[in-house]
Amino acid sequence: MNSARDPRIAIVGAGLGGLTCARVLQQHGRSATVFEREASADARPQGGTLDLHADTGQAALHAAGLLDRFHTLARPEGDEWRVLDFATAALLAQQGPSDAGGRPEIDRGQLRGLLLDSLTEGTVRWNRAVTSVTPLADGTCRLLFGDGTAEDFDLVVGADGAWSRVRPALSHAAPRYTGVTFVETGFDHCDTRHPDLARLVGNGSMLAKGAGRSLVAQRNSNDHIRAYIALRAPQDWHVAAGIDLGDQPAVRTHLLRMFDDWDESLRYLLCNSDSGFINRSLFVLPAPHTWEHVPGLTLLGDAAHLMPPVGLGANLAMLDGSDLAHALVTESSVDDAVRAYESIMLPRSIEAATGSAQGLDHLVPATTG
Repeated sequence: MNSARDPRIAIVGAGLGGLTCARVLQQHGRSATVFEREASADARPQGGTLDLHADTGQAALHAAGLLDRFHTLARPEGDEWRVLDFATAALLAQQGPSDAGGRPEIDRGQLRGLLLDSLTEGTVRWNRAVTSVTPLADGTCRLLFGDGTAEDFDLVVGADGAWSRVRPALSHAAPRYTGVTFVETGFDHCDTRHPDLARLVGNGSMLAKGAGRSLVAQRNSNDHIRAYIALRAPQDWHVAAGIDLGDQPAVRTHLLRMFDDWDESLRYLLCNSDSGFINRSLFVLPAPHTWEHVPGLTLLGDAAHLMPPVGLGANLAMLDGSDLAHALVTESSVDDAVRAYESIMLPRSIEAATGSAQGLDHLVPATTG
């Protein structure tokens, strides 16, 4: 990119996609500033385990020069799935990790930490909440922050997730509820404190499903198992049930009633968790989600193509970040780079959205038929 100066690039959101974009830019001697509303890297837990695919997430890490470090943290054995019968807990199907280790698992927090540690000090500005974005007549964009200050950039990248503050400058689309809610809980020191559950889950993930209800459990690092009680239900299911989500015993009792015809070894997930229950309603953006090109502005990851969490979202966000950075260092202008990136990312996300919707239907079927 030939310019009298490097373009001023702002990445809004210090998630996996935004950090990958910043890292690949720095690999090519370019700079970017990442603005994150959270106060620090450890302000909140980062979620469960991810399987990184060779042609998406791992390809992005290769472009970032981090693939070798990823493999020192990853768990190839975690790429194992066990499907159990809900009524008997009998093993119905098992898929082991591929010989090539094609989709090794890694905790989301570990992966984010790997990316953060790779960036030049000061790249991420913590506790800098963006409230809105305004495209300007000269093709630049103005960021307005929560403290009332503003800064102008040649490119603003919305990498700020499902409820993006950048997206409204490009699109009127808003996330909609999928009809599925995950209720999350967890188990610590599983091999010693919960050995039967550890054997049931195996080295990777376990799935048992009935009509409109599923149980999913995943091995994480440090002998932790994270479990999700998946429900096809109204978003306010707890209101209809007369339950305060803050009343953990009441939530547990209600969930146990919902799974009263399931095998007791599976109901253990509901009875004996070490952490409380966290309600996570699943949202998606309309598919296809596209927009008219706006100079100085683009989106990546969930801000661009929010999908159900069935293995595609994090991988695509990282590939988005890598592809955008590559375009920025190879195209002759910021505008050409954004157009080139969007011409790849938007069709790819449309195809992925179809697959992820089918994946959610498989994970939580409406009926047993």
